[in-house]
Amino acid sequence: MTKSGITRRIDELGRIVVPKEIRYNLGIRDGEPLEIYTNDNAIIIKKYSQVENIKDLGQKLCDIIYDVCNVGILITDREKIISASSNLKTLIDTKLEEKQKKLIDNRESYTSPKEEIIFKTNCYFIMLPIITSVDCSGLIIIMSNKKEEENVKYAKIVQKLIVQKLDVA
Repeated sequence: MTKSGITRRIDELGRIVVPKEIRYNLGIRDGEPLEIYTNDNAIIIKKYSQVENIKDLGQKLCDIIYDVCNVGILITDREKIISASSNLKTLIDTKLEEKQKKLIDNRESYTSPKEEIIFKTNCYFIMLPIITSVDCSGLIIIMSNKKEEENVKYAKIVQKLIVQKLDVA
């Protein structure tokens, strides 16, 4: 645990203010949910991730899709890769780049028109937002060496599978 040297008082309603610098450094946006834990005599506040809660299911889906379609799959939360197909496991916990964060913020999909480099891998890819009831919680990224038309076919299959199985609302 890192000491910040910052102290705050609890108000009459039991609230504390998390300093702006800490929120910025941890990527916590206004209105974003936080989890609260206790450990001995400490209160621990952690950024909440809906996608993180379904990590095991995401991992199984990534592996199944890779086995059936032979395309790499990544599942992210808003900050990093949390699940990956067996050929991409070394990318788990890799932080997202600004391009991916903008797609999440704007709830947009992206299909690479030609081979591009993503996470130090040259390939075709499709990024699909994981949209929950109120927010975009992350991305599904399909990576392969196949041309765009093949990826679009796989994207439709993957999107149906993931949307039905990863209902994180």
